[in-house]
Amino acid sequence: MSLPPGFLDELRERASLAQVVGRKVSWDMRKSNQGKGDMWAPCPFHQEKTASFHVDDRQGFYYCFGCHAKGDAISFLRETENVGFMEAIEILAREVGMQMPARDPKAQQKADRRTQLAEVMEEAVRHFRLQLKTAGGAAARDYLAGRGLDDAALGRWDIGFAPDARQGLWTHLTGKGIAPELIIAAGLAAEPDGGGTPYDRFRDRIIFPIRDGRGRAIALGGRAMSPQARAKYLNSPETELFDKGRTLFNQQRARAAAGKGQPLIVAEGYMDVIALSEAGFAATVAPLGTAITEHQLALLWRIDPEPVIALDGDTAGLRAAMRLVDLALPLIEAGKSLRFALMPEGMDPDDLLRSRGAAAMQQQIDAAIPMVQLLWRRETEGRNFDSPERKAALDKSLREALRRIGDRSIRAHYGDEIKALRQELFQAGRRQGAPGQGRGGTWKGGRFTPPPAPASAGTRNSYLATGGDAAEERLREAVILAALLRNPRIVERFEGELERLEVATPDFRPVHAALLRHAGAAPDDIAALVEGDAGAGALEKLFAPSHLRIIPAIRSPGDDDAAALCVAQELAKLAAFRGAEQEIEDAAQDLEAIADEGVTWRLGQVAKARNEALESRTEDDTEYERGDNGAAISREERSAFEQLLQQIDYGKGHKSRS
Repeated sequence: MSLPPGFLDELRERASLAQVVGRKVSWDMRKSNQGKGDMWAPCPFHQEKTASFHVDDRQGFYYCFGCHAKGDAISFLRETENVGFMEAIEILAREVGMQMPARDPKAQQKADRRTQLAEVMEEAVRHFRLQLKTAGGAAARDYLAGRGLDDAALGRWDIGFAPDARQGLWTHLTGKGIAPELIIAAGLAAEPDGGGTPYDRFRDRIIFPIRDGRGRAIALGGRAMSPQARAKYLNSPETELFDKGRTLFNQQRARAAAGKGQPLIVAEGYMDVIALSEAGFAATVAPLGTAITEHQLALLWRIDPEPVIALDGDTAGLRAAMRLVDLALPLIEAGKSLRFALMPEGMDPDDLLRSRGAAAMQQQIDAAIPMVQLLWRRETEGRNFDSPERKAALDKSLREALRRIGDRSIRAHYGDEIKALRQELFQAGRRQGAPGQGRGGTWKGGRFTPPPAPASAGTRNSYLATGGDAAEERLREAVILAALLRNPRIVERFEGELERLEVATPDFRPVHAALLRHAGAAPDDIAALVEGDAGAGALEKLFAPSHLRIIPAIRSPGDDDAAALCVAQELAKLAAFRGAEQEIEDAAQDLEAIADEGVTWRLGQVAKARNEALESRTEDDTEYERGDNGAAISREERSAFEQLLQQIDYGKGHKSRS
């Protein structure tokens, strides 16, 4: 099967290589720069532990510095999916919503229709440019000059003028030998319902060429000169070249400017884009007469991970912003969001630039608010929450909005922010210092419960008590890494677990990385190699907690089986701890103050599951106990460690009250 010459170019333009590759690799986010489309990962084509596989999402190419594999999205699909060239193209086309051309054995002999249509569009642009310079274009020139556009700016944007003639463009194009069918297919002319000679779609309008990501003219936008015109702005109809829901005005130039570090600005119309670009904000685009679509939003995020939406400061602009919030909520994820710069009331970006200058516009961009604040504004602005019922209605609408967020981590952070805003809103109505609690105990149901006996000074000042809620997690990480270092013969057994282990403690990450690098070395050399890579300081921090001394596998290394059981048990505990924390965070994100019975039940179930995962299950006839994952662990080790953790739990609470 043959493909039209322009098909592959458009396919590569629409497809995101990072998304295609991202299904097969785990990105190294410390090395990657998602905002610039500069992504790194371990190579999927050969075995390695370091991130030597590079993806340039903006250029659409990948390269591995280890095995030297290189290519684009099509070649990546061919290699990883084991498919042929045409099958890879079909997979990619389905993903980006492109229609595969009909199978035609004579396709190579046929003219490239899309190329022909683009050439017709360019001829129309040239014609309208000439018309702007004629006497008939005087009024249009005066209008554009009044908007601050000189001859150089008109040339940069290829702005033209369509005279008020029914068949002016039609006569010009047919006189150039262009087939009438191509003129109609390009959206430049329409056939009368009753038959007869086709008429020009654009008449008595200032013309703005609309170009695709490759810079080809694919459509036109026209601004009416007459105030009596039925539509102030008119775009080309959708054609084989032009899909307005997948196109942005000024897309090519904005992408180049954003690649040089400029923030991407999304304005409402042609003149806003032109005015902003001429004022120095070159990374500016606009949708084409409609609300931003999901495809346009994906295109925006490919250019910049956090575009600034600069909408008019009126009711219509605010409504457009709110519609965009609803569209974006299910799609946002780490590294992909929106900010909103709402113009002063009654102004659009062009008005602001002409009246106050570029500095005022820059201030608006710098002050752009995150999407969560606009969501809060929508739900609360102009409303009174002076009754429980009204507060409950607010809580319900906020819960519904938060549930639409697909990314669990983002949903949790939105919940935290909404909680803070809600607390601030209702703070005045809350009583301060509720009675019934005191440092000496707690009154509840008419009964006084005294506090437990105070913890010792050593317990209160211990590693866990002073380390906050994450101290237990850090200690378990330390046990795993220290046990492996003291028992290097078991490192290779746990190489897979080490690769999957996410080390939350920054001080331990160099040791973890060094262990991974040297997991296959001779056991007697591992300790020295890790110290050489991570540094003596990193090892000192790892072994600093005195609690490690109670672990037999660390205190008295040499028993490989016991050490392996210790590491396996701690890995299982750590996984259970993190899984429970994530579940609790996910269940509680609906706002603590308004959690219903379902959320309360869910939190109870999660807590129960976590306790079961971490509790001891003794077997009296052996020196080992059986862990929740089936692994055995030394009874001496478990008893000492769990007793210490119980002791510390009280130490934390006592310290927080002191």
